[in-house]
Amino acid sequence: MELGYKGERVLITGSTKGIGYACAEAFAAEGCPVIITGRDAATVEAARQKLASAYQVKVEAFAGDLSHPAERERLAAQAPDIDILVNNAGAIPGGSLLDLSMQTWDQAWALKVMGYIHLTQIYLRRMKDKRAGTIVNIIGSGGRSPRFDYVCGGTGNAALMAFTGAVGGHSVDFGVRVFAINPSSTKTDRAITLAKTRAKAKYGDESRWEEMQHHAPLGRLAEPGEMARAAVFLASPACGYVSGATLDIDAGSAYRGGPV
Repeated sequence: MELGYKGERVLITGSTKGIGYACAEAFAAEGCPVIITGRDAATVEAARQKLASAYQVKVEAFAGDLSHPAERERLAAQAPDIDILVNNAGAIPGGSLLDLSMQTWDQAWALKVMGYIHLTQIYLRRMKDKRAGTIVNIIGSGGRSPRFDYVCGGTGNAALMAFTGAVGGHSVDFGVRVFAINPSSTKTDRAITLAKTRAKAKYGDESRWEEMQHHAPLGRLAEPGEMARAAVFLASPACGYVSGATLDIDAGSAYRGGPV
């Protein structure tokens, strides 16, 4: 299928590994110049070089902590004109309401929840002015199927789902699409960290984390590339009537009664 990309410039936050890096690869494979971000300058540059050597597109890099508003403003100044924003940076820890301090809640939401909202606000204004653009929020299935042992993440994800619907339902009036993807457990470093947290809570032994994955449908976790290809397709001109929606990519996990 021809997706209709014509060299759109794509900014992907949290894109040195996992789903974010897979998104950078997938957009680059479609001929889109990409801007990747991460906290560590050396890690970001290594990812940039890897992408640039594999794909014939321009790859730019930004190193900074996007949990801070000033760093988001600095990113927006460095990348003032983009066509597609993929909000992906964020790693909300597992744990119950009784396990996590309010400081942890504040720190986690500063990056994922407020980071998504702030960058959407910045770039939506610019996209509105040119009456074109797309914003993709990579959220997470915890917002659809909340759990006590992931209450901080699930609550933040649910807020971002509501945010996506509210913004995406109106942004089309000025030619901008905003939608979201909810990945379920995906084969990333973050998924392993969450599984270890749950294994420690359940068994008192984080080394038993693989036992927490036995519920996975199709006998496996999702691959980062599966999430990335969905984002690229939905963001493309070939799928240009999607806005406000949040797509669950979980192989039916929400209906199986197990953790997501």
